[in-house]
Order: sequence, then C-alpha cells, then structure tokens
Amino acid sequence: MLDGTQIRTLDDFWRVIGEAVNGPGGYFGRNLDAFADCLSGGFGTPDDGDYVVEWREHRVSRVHLGHPETARQLEIRLSRCHPLNRPSVGADLAAAREGRGTTVFDWLVRIFEERAPGVLRLG
Repeated sequence: MLDGTQIRTLDDFWRVIGEAVNGPGGYFGRNLDAFADCLSGGFGTPDDGDYVVEWREHRVSRVHLGHPETARQLEIRLSRCHPLNRPSVGADLAAAREGRGTTVFDWLVRIFEERAPGVLRLG
C-alpha cells in the first residue's frame, strides 16, 4: 500500500514504493527505468506477477507530482541528458512550466500500466 499523503516529490515516491514492497529502507527503483524493471518481476515482486499495489490518497500525490514537480525533474534531466536529446527535453520542460503535458504522476501510472497491467489500484 502506498500512502499518497507521503508522496510530494518523485524522491518521496521512490522511498514509499521501496518501503511498501521491501520494508524500511527497501529499494524498488530510484529512476523510471529501474522502476519499470522492478515492476517487470524478479526484483522484489512475485515472479508469477500475483500482487497488487494500492495507491491510497492518489489524488494528493497527483497534485504534488503535477507540473511543478515535473518541471523540476525535467530540469535535472536536461542538465544530464545527451546533447541530441536537449531540444526534446527542453520542449517538455517549457510545456511543464506552462502547466501542459504529462506529469510525473502520469509517467508513473503509465509505467505501471505498461509493465504490470492490472497491478495498480488507485484509491
């Protein structure tokens, strides 16, 4: 179970999901790619895929993981990305700053849907 009231940043999400799956101090990804790998099985999830992640108070998380947090994450990504990716990341950053485009919350939900369909329950 994820307590959405404890998730105000993407870093909070990594901590909360890690502890929910693997106990205090637990790991379940610290970036989007690692999280996707963990959801695919063999990294703390049952190999048969028989598990559910209930995200309680997800509406609170949706607000906190909205465009301001997305812009913050994209600023970090822009500072680290390959020069050829900068125009795309820059465009996404500009959109986030204007309150447009997908958000960190959307990124996470999409990864759940793509890597572990039916596992996420929003409550």
